[in-house]
Amino acid sequence: MPLITTETGKKMHVLEDGRKLITVIPGDGVGPECVEATLKVLEAAKAPLAYEVREAGASVFRRGIASGVPQETIESIRKTRVVLKGPLETPVGYGEKSANVTLRKLFETYANVRPVREFPNVPTPYAGRGIDLVVVRENVEDLYAGIEHMQTPSVAQTLKLISWKGSEKIVRFAFELARAEGRKKVHCATKSNIMKLAEGTLKRAFEQVAQEYPDIEAVHIIVDNAAHQLVKRPEQFEVIVTTNMNGDILSDLTSGLIGGLGFAPSANIGNEVAIFEAVHGSAPKYAGKNVINPTAVLLSAVMMLRYLEEFATADLIENALLYTLEEGRVLTGDVVGYDRGAKTTEYTEAIIQNLGKTPRKTQVRGYKPFRLPQVDGAIAPIVPRSRRVVGVDVFVETNLLPEALGKALEDLAAGTPFRLKMISNRGTQVYPPTGGLTDLVDHYRCRFLYTGEGEAKDPEILDLVSRVASRFRWMHLEKLQEFDGEPGFTKAQGED
Repeated sequence: MPLITTETGKKMHVLEDGRKLITVIPGDGVGPECVEATLKVLEAAKAPLAYEVREAGASVFRRGIASGVPQETIESIRKTRVVLKGPLETPVGYGEKSANVTLRKLFETYANVRPVREFPNVPTPYAGRGIDLVVVRENVEDLYAGIEHMQTPSVAQTLKLISWKGSEKIVRFAFELARAEGRKKVHCATKSNIMKLAEGTLKRAFEQVAQEYPDIEAVHIIVDNAAHQLVKRPEQFEVIVTTNMNGDILSDLTSGLIGGLGFAPSANIGNEVAIFEAVHGSAPKYAGKNVINPTAVLLSAVMMLRYLEEFATADLIENALLYTLEEGRVLTGDVVGYDRGAKTTEYTEAIIQNLGKTPRKTQVRGYKPFRLPQVDGAIAPIVPRSRRVVGVDVFVETNLLPEALGKALEDLAAGTPFRLKMISNRGTQVYPPTGGLTDLVDHYRCRFLYTGEGEAKDPEILDLVSRVASRFRWMHLEKLQEFDGEPGFTKAQGED
């Protein structure tokens, strides 16, 4: 039987014998041990699965493949559409891209789902608070677009890209997830008080989509307050939807509330492909020692089973895991100390032996089939009633002080339909002077407003840039646009 699409919009490869084919990537560091333990539990539970084992990560980087993902792995995922993955090493501070991010972006797995819940016999300062929440993180946009440039030898820039389409998709996903899991509240965490355009896009999408879900309470919260509240009173949260960077930070925070990354599973879900993996990294110092806690990978597999709509098998495994923790006889070193903790293999065997048992105090949440939001694959641009280019920001590199730079730019703009409005340094206006004290770098934003008829034309902008370039090194331009009479740009700190 070929690739099928379920009534809930999920794609999966079903073999003739009814087993569902998935791609397994063992990963790096402790990854192979965690994945091996998980596969043993899946097999013992008679999960109706078949596997294609493929490679990604460190070994692939060493072969000179800069993405960390070889073509044979890509082809397998295109066939199976479902992946169970161990953690992969991510190079720090040099050329290669993260293989994790490559996989997420290559297959447009736009929703990162990270559930956290209180576990029995896992000591935390929050024991007994009944923590049970899900962070839904936008997964392909924001700073993780990875578009960076050195603007000057000492100033780097990263583009933070947030689209209406991406925001609407992740918000709708969060509400559908809440419904499927019987949750009654969704928080949207943004920094829209500062990044009014970028993070404000998610806030506006949230407010619009929320109207379609009157059965679910919708609450917007500033992300730093969300972090504060998660530490202070985490039990108030059920679902948190947020941007990529915010979600990365908040989800790691929430895992700390319930015992650490060893208990933090996740899913990366798109319209075509779903990738299931632990939140934690490859932890190379523990590799090969048979001491790692495989729970996060195992719970990721449980999430995968529910995605595949194998609910009975998922419940069977999760109940066995909870029973093992509740019984407390076989616990790993991250819970009780590595001097007396159970080996990975011992812990895995205990879970297998407890298949069919139900914990006395902890319960598995009831799950319904989760319907993927139906998202049009077309570009679907927003078409404003009117738009106008009202100026241009020219970014220049110079060691001149603001007053000297300002006078020079005013002279260069003379005779053009532009006037110098202001100059900022690291986002703060420094010319005309505001009376503030600003520590300067060699990177200035120079804002020119258009004074001619209609809107600024490209030849006029290029003429201005050519004049600026006759004296200064420029590296970046941004058109200043109005949409429906509203500015599509923000002011500098201190700008009137």
